[in-house]
Amino acid sequence: SSSPDEEEPEIKEEWEEVCIREEEEQLELKEETDDFISPVLEANTQIRNTDAVTVQLDPPSHESSHSCNTCGKVYTRRSNLKTHMRIHTGERPFTCEVCGKSFTQSSDLKVHTRTHTGERPFTCKVCEKSFSQSCKIKAHMRTHTGERPYSCEVCGKGFPSISELKIHIRTHTGEKPFSCKICEKLFSTSSDLKIHTRTHTGERPFSCDICKKAFIQARSLTSHMRTHTGERPFICKICQKGFMHRPTLKVHMRTHTGDRPFTCKVCQKSFISSSDLKSHMKTHTGERPYFCEVCEKTFIKSSHLKVHMRTHTDEKPLTYKYLKNDSVKVVKGISHK
Repeated sequence: SSSPDEEEPEIKEEWEEVCIREEEEQLELKEETDDFISPVLEANTQIRNTDAVTVQLDPPSHESSHSCNTCGKVYTRRSNLKTHMRIHTGERPFTCEVCGKSFTQSSDLKVHTRTHTGERPFTCKVCEKSFSQSCKIKAHMRTHTGERPYSCEVCGKGFPSISELKIHIRTHTGEKPFSCKICEKLFSTSSDLKIHTRTHTGERPFSCDICKKAFIQARSLTSHMRTHTGERPFICKICQKGFMHRPTLKVHMRTHTGDRPFTCKVCQKSFISSSDLKSHMKTHTGERPYFCEVCEKTFIKSSHLKVHMRTHTDEKPLTYKYLKNDSVKVVKGISHK
């Protein structure tokens, strides 16, 4: 099984592609003097770092510059322009012998090869976690320092790397460049597409060592493990109540703020979560999808069924058993004979 502490495979591809480009851009910046070129955002969008340097799309002008006839990007070295042109021509002369994936330059292939060999030459001196790319460890180090030098001009949210900012920007632009070949659904990141594809293939590469339950992504396994450890890392600053999942804390906060963003279109009653609204709608439709196999009584919510089952089993709260044998039935986490 896969450990949730490992570098998540589902984000590797997106990181790999963007990290490679980021490192290329940093090398190009060293060639320039005070001019910076960045393909990260659309026109009029800027990225600011903590040194108060603004990275813009406007190409610099040099007497000895080499300009791309297709997009206008400028380079001081002809070799860099030649490499850049492969983006437009689609030429990828460097191919991985393991998986067949191809790249525009040999350095990209070298970085990619580490995904197969498992090589992680960059190690954090603080926590000793290792990484396959230098840009990843740079971004990781900021988790220790708290530094988030790249800010979104739209919402002000900060990020530890250009890579993450670029991916975030798509939430504002609505750009979804990755398409599922099976159902044609669109996604903003290659990692989201990869995870989605597993819903078609049935692949669940991340499994729990305790109960063997499998998941399509590492973060789901990490979240699931808390059901075994009891860990509740997300704490309400108002009442100190702890939660296993960040979204649950977000919903809980509305009990303090009074925010009820989900409104019933039938009776205008509002709720703090979409799930509460969904359950409420059943009072209008008459739907009662949860039923007791002992007395056939029906319920709107699974939680109501769980409470009801105790009348048959004399089971105390929070002592649910997951039993699988011929003499025991399992109904929504409640066992009864």
